[in-house]
Amino acid sequence: MNAPAASAARTAAVAAAMDRIKAIEHERGVTRPALDAILAEMLNLAQHEALFPQAEFPPLPEGEKGSRRYLLQEDPDGRFAIYLLALNPGNSTKPHDHTTWAVVSAVDGQELNRVYRRTDDGSAPGHASLELAREVMVEPGRGIALMPEDIHSIHTFGDKPTRHLHVYGLALEKLDARQGFDLEQGTVQPYNKAFMTPTANR
Repeated sequence: MNAPAASAARTAAVAAAMDRIKAIEHERGVTRPALDAILAEMLNLAQHEALFPQAEFPPLPEGEKGSRRYLLQEDPDGRFAIYLLALNPGNSTKPHDHTTWAVVSAVDGQELNRVYRRTDDGSAPGHASLELAREVMVEPGRGIALMPEDIHSIHTFGDKPTRHLHVYGLALEKLDARQGFDLEQGTVQPYNKAFMTPTANR
């Protein structure tokens, strides 16, 4: 498939998947069963690896930390945004929430997601304690769905970059109330300001 044909096919496939995702949220709301249905749509989209070639969606240069984020579709009001994120091995994040639902599937590569539960009552400003609830390896054929309040961290392994599809109920650029957690210090603070590394966009 040549590049123009692949681009057109990708645009159509992403738009069709997004239409189904919007319908799921509209009909079922933001619930775990609804997100499971959205995850099924994203796993199906990620199977079409030829639509998302590494040549068109490269990560940052080898050895550089951080992700390269490619916007595939976003509603004009910032709702329902889908991205491809390309990361090199050796990247990780602090535990954080999203304040909106999020679903991730893999075109290629492995990304370990550690999902935490908060064990304090939130009464002490700036302080928090977490415990590990489960681990999910996001890889081809397996993804993860997160409710707005869910807390997770990501860790990329292996010897090749990851290309993962992310869909959110609200665009990442509008998520300015996310919280980030430092497990060693037992603290919580605004995630974007405290922990986000610069992200290259194209």
